[in-house]
Amino acid sequence: MRCPFCSHDDTQVKDSRPSEDNAAIRRRRECTHCDARFTTFERVQLRELTVVKVDGRRETFERDKLMRSLKLALRRRPVDPDVIERTASDIIRHLELSGEADVTTKTIGEYAMKALSGIDPVGYVRYASVYKNFHEVKDYTNFLGALEKNYKKA
Repeated sequence: MRCPFCSHDDTQVKDSRPSEDNAAIRRRRECTHCDARFTTFERVQLRELTVVKVDGRRETFERDKLMRSLKLALRRRPVDPDVIERTASDIIRHLELSGEADVTTKTIGEYAMKALSGIDPVGYVRYASVYKNFHEVKDYTNFLGALEKNYKKA
């Protein structure tokens, strides 16, 4: 593992333990060159996922992009960061277990929307406004009206 501070290639693992959601291994490392300490996470990856964009472009799936979008939707909301981590891990697990190597942005968005609807309604609406590409106030009004009907049924 390369040191993020001095880029030296030799680091030592000082401590290993499962992460809080047991989906990764958390390792504390120390650089043998500059003595800096840092943390790494190792996750199981069942398969390489390729994201197929709306315009047909393909790119490698990046967990960090999913995490950023979930964090942005839940910014300043009373949601524990561990819940966001677990949500991202759950979405990725669903994608990997689907058996498909190519995943559309629509599929990823729908999994994220479903997860967010159970976590925080404001985060859900924020995510939906980008995912569904709201342009006008009526787009929000229509979406919120349908959302309100669904909450009254439940």
